[in-house]
Amino acid sequence: MADSPELIIGVDAGTSVIKAVAFDLAGHQLASASVRNSYAMGADGSATQSLSRTWADCAAALRGLGDKVEGLAKRTAAVALTGQGDGTWLVGKDNTAVDDAWLWLDARAAPTVRELTRGPNERARFEATGTGLNTCQQGSQLAHMARVCPERLDRAEVALHCKDWLFLNFTGVRATDPSEASFTFGDFRTRQYSDVVIEALGLNSRRHLLPDILDGSQETRPLSPSAAAQTGLLAGTPVSLGYVDMVMTALGAGVHTGDAGTACSTVGSTGVHMRTVASGQVHLNAEGTGYVICLPSPDLVTQVQTNMAATLNIDWALAVAEDLMAEFGAAPSHAELVARIDGWMDRSRPGALIYHPYISEAGERGPFVNADARASLVGLNASHRFPDVIRAVVEGLGMATRDCYAAMGDMPHELRLTGGAARSGALRRVLAASLNTPIRVSSRDEAGAAGCAMMAAVAIGAFDTMDACIAQWTTPLLGEPEAPDPGLVPIYDRLFNTYRQTRDGLAPVWDGLATLRDSQGA
Repeated sequence: MADSPELIIGVDAGTSVIKAVAFDLAGHQLASASVRNSYAMGADGSATQSLSRTWADCAAALRGLGDKVEGLAKRTAAVALTGQGDGTWLVGKDNTAVDDAWLWLDARAAPTVRELTRGPNERARFEATGTGLNTCQQGSQLAHMARVCPERLDRAEVALHCKDWLFLNFTGVRATDPSEASFTFGDFRTRQYSDVVIEALGLNSRRHLLPDILDGSQETRPLSPSAAAQTGLLAGTPVSLGYVDMVMTALGAGVHTGDAGTACSTVGSTGVHMRTVASGQVHLNAEGTGYVICLPSPDLVTQVQTNMAATLNIDWALAVAEDLMAEFGAAPSHAELVARIDGWMDRSRPGALIYHPYISEAGERGPFVNADARASLVGLNASHRFPDVIRAVVEGLGMATRDCYAAMGDMPHELRLTGGAARSGALRRVLAASLNTPIRVSSRDEAGAAGCAMMAAVAIGAFDTMDACIAQWTTPLLGEPEAPDPGLVPIYDRLFNTYRQTRDGLAPVWDGLATLRDSQGA
């Protein structure tokens, strides 16, 4: 076997797992290695992660990949990075961490978000970024830090995101990419920082914390000798700074293949719903919610709505069953319970209950923003049993998906599905009927790592354009369309109207529960 540069490594540093995946230049996945991530949740709404440990875990994942791929270092033509979006990773003197990162799960900025959204410049900020304010974003978090812990910002020299922090460790270069720069602090039309946005966030005096913007589909930086020693790769290997993981996953799964009206949903722990449009065709909703995130293709962006929690709702329901059965000494495994979902769905009636899937303690961010939103089950009577609850939870994910696409305009003509839940036939049937659109599943195992690897493939000249790369890496992996069940479509049409009515009506209830929690110090 010749040790020639023929591979691209995609690194996807997610919230739960850091993955390193090797692809050949034709887009075939050869091997992968992963390391579990770790972060801490606090009673005050905090969600934090160690910067130094994240880099160490990333390096360990790459060394693990080297154990699986013979001659990996010499065969690697480029490394590409993506990672969890939003959040704030502050770096100070000598490129060391100021403190643990605030993750996208961190809810502490909620009071500042509420104040900023009432500000006179909020609509102008939204129309520049295309992105609604929420507690996840670095802009909101920096604005909150500036109010409650300014000394933290005083110690910082640059504010990065997860993948940017890894890129700094790989190359010694402080930078971010056009996607996170523009949806947080910039204008999606120019892909540059915006004075209007920075002023609306009250961050004029902290503008020096924003790093240079680097497009990893056009240029790379060399792997540093110190990073080479830690990862087992060769110094000088080109490193591409990818876009945020949402876009990279959608790119790898087929959000843009040249077919009009297609969309892509990633249904994992969270739900990410995207459609590709030209920047001049963006639908900016009256509520000022969602994201507009650039694609690594000229003038193309994704409109995005994201649910804070998707399969986390199913995990909760299964955990209830597991805990109860454990009381009697016969607790099944999580995998055994997952295998029962289709059977439970068959024993229940469609549309009998309404479930709002806002199980996250950070509330909801798409298609509305409310840090106090909580999950609810509506319509129970004495005849309902656990299978009915499971069906309601799964249908709740379908309703939430439809809710998100409705906020972006018309329903998609075809939905490409990725994420762990794409393997569930029950969920696919519910999603297809909820949106009344056919679904295609990508067989790509690691879509996020593939998306950023595609950027590197274009950057090093393996493909002339991103569209040429998509034609070889993405389109052939899309499965056959699965049509919606005509018997379910009218049921879910009616269910969605009631879902929206009850969702809107619950807002005062959420307010009351939040007040009660505050009074109890919870």
